[in-house]
Amino acid sequence: MTVLRFSSTTNRPKAGKEGNPMKSIRFCSAALLALVLSLTAVACGSSSSDSGSSNTVGDVPAEQSLTGKTGGALTVIASDDVDYIDPGAAYYQFTFMVTSATQRSLFSFGPDDSVDPVPDLASEAADVSADGKTVTVKIKPNIKFSPPVDRVVTSADVKYGIERAFLPTVANGYAEVYLGDIVGVKDFTDGKATEISGIETPDSTTIVLNLSRGTGGAAAGALALPISAPVPKEYAAKFDAKNPSTYGVNQVATGPYMIEADAKGALTGYEPGKKINLVRNPNWDRSTDFRKAYLDTINVEEGNNDTTVAARQIIKGNAQVNGDFGPPPAVLKEIFNSTPDQLALTSSGGNRYVSLNTSLAPFNNLNVRKAVLAVFDREAMRATRGGALLGPIANHFIPPDVGGFEEAGGLEGTGVDFLANPKGDLTLAKEYMKKGGFPSGMYTGSDELLMVGTSGGAAQKGAELAATQFEKLGFKPKLRLVTQDTMYTKFCGEPKAKVIVCPNVGWLKDFSDPQTMLDATFNGESIVASGGFNSNWPQLNVPSINAAMAKAELIVGESARNKAWADIDRQITAQAPAVPWIWDDTPNIRSSDVAGVINKFNGNWDLSFTSLK
Repeated sequence: MTVLRFSSTTNRPKAGKEGNPMKSIRFCSAALLALVLSLTAVACGSSSSDSGSSNTVGDVPAEQSLTGKTGGALTVIASDDVDYIDPGAAYYQFTFMVTSATQRSLFSFGPDDSVDPVPDLASEAADVSADGKTVTVKIKPNIKFSPPVDRVVTSADVKYGIERAFLPTVANGYAEVYLGDIVGVKDFTDGKATEISGIETPDSTTIVLNLSRGTGGAAAGALALPISAPVPKEYAAKFDAKNPSTYGVNQVATGPYMIEADAKGALTGYEPGKKINLVRNPNWDRSTDFRKAYLDTINVEEGNNDTTVAARQIIKGNAQVNGDFGPPPAVLKEIFNSTPDQLALTSSGGNRYVSLNTSLAPFNNLNVRKAVLAVFDREAMRATRGGALLGPIANHFIPPDVGGFEEAGGLEGTGVDFLANPKGDLTLAKEYMKKGGFPSGMYTGSDELLMVGTSGGAAQKGAELAATQFEKLGFKPKLRLVTQDTMYTKFCGEPKAKVIVCPNVGWLKDFSDPQTMLDATFNGESIVASGGFNSNWPQLNVPSINAAMAKAELIVGESARNKAWADIDRQITAQAPAVPWIWDDTPNIRSSDVAGVINKFNGNWDLSFTSLK
């Protein structure tokens, strides 16, 4: 989700634009309504219940057809821009959709590889030492950068790609969380060293990460993110010296596609908020890559703010798919009823929530936060996106399809009373308000609550509905609506903006581990005060939770890790830092002449496998 790897469509932060990453895919077709949710099957109906309707329910084949026709141009219709065009800073789900076609990380997720990434730039799986303090990766020889660099990638390029993510001019949103234990990071970020000493390149095809703690498992997982894509230092350093770095608009590629550029490497195919034009990378060698790259060109058309018009254009048009948005509820229903074979519902592996700033009054009071969660009509919030069709109501933070979900309570939740009623419980909410120092059960403060939400479509409807939920308890919300990327980067992700409520945030797994759902988003040690992207939107900073995370980061073994992070999920939920309201699916749509392939990890169309019929 972005939803970052977050979703704006949630933030995959997996923060994410209007979509989420996923583990399973659900296709609606005229012949068979095949719907799969990790733990419960939910039919493609509009029932307000999570139990589904009478439609036929069945499993989708584990593998999609990856055979396509070579050639043609695809248009991706988008409402907003990517968060950062620089792959070293990218964290939106939508941005990952683009970078997966242009950049080769050490490891990547194929269309059906939602849990285990495959070697991409790497030649084999990462070797993590028994103590978790060393990660060694071998890379493939003879992979070349696109023009104007035109040379073979080496391990030194991967080293620089990781290092630059720690530069203040790049300000990556997840580097510190997963790779912050690399020896020498602090000296590098403090300006005491010109390189990170713990990243070694003993030869041109080997890279070694030396860690101060046994967090090699998480570090290896992060190598499936764009942070491990190689960057040529001799070319990029001059761009990285600027603040912010301008490498993004002068980037080179290693994937099958590159953003259209002039002879010097300056991007001509990117105009912020308008377009991203992908053309074939002339230096890409098909024999070294698992991607198919059927299409000749891919043109991302941004600025389609009327998602109703945009969705209908895709369904009735030719050679088009959606990018960072899903069809509004009414249009989604139309598509389901009339052209269900052009709709793919993708289980997200993420969530959406309304964030409460725990560092500022009145939400620095735990009982006041519990009151807000108790009063919220989460079922109405879900209806703004399409109702039960788009997934179950959330009541904690680890989603289905991610380890620890069942251990944290599954669909039943953690047992807290303030999330027991999905329609809201005003009586209980008032009881908590009284415990929070408001004898009448209603908020009596005079200050307005600054809320910053997303303008347009279902997100705006959700923000507006959220404002009415606060009013039930006497709060005076002051709702400001901005574009999705501005909401994250300028307001909700910037503590100095002092936003009290962020109604449109969400998060997607960065890779298949529960740590990726909780560490960056609720660990007090992850709070970025300023100058970088902060994804701990509630600014939750509870020492006992921080300490539990520090221990859980070192745990080896799936079962033990799932239990530890599930316990942390319960602790976070008890702190009521946000209103979790949906574990959502991503609705992906295509024109009838598009042979669409979904990337099950990122939850949207896989541009390197999709083709025209």
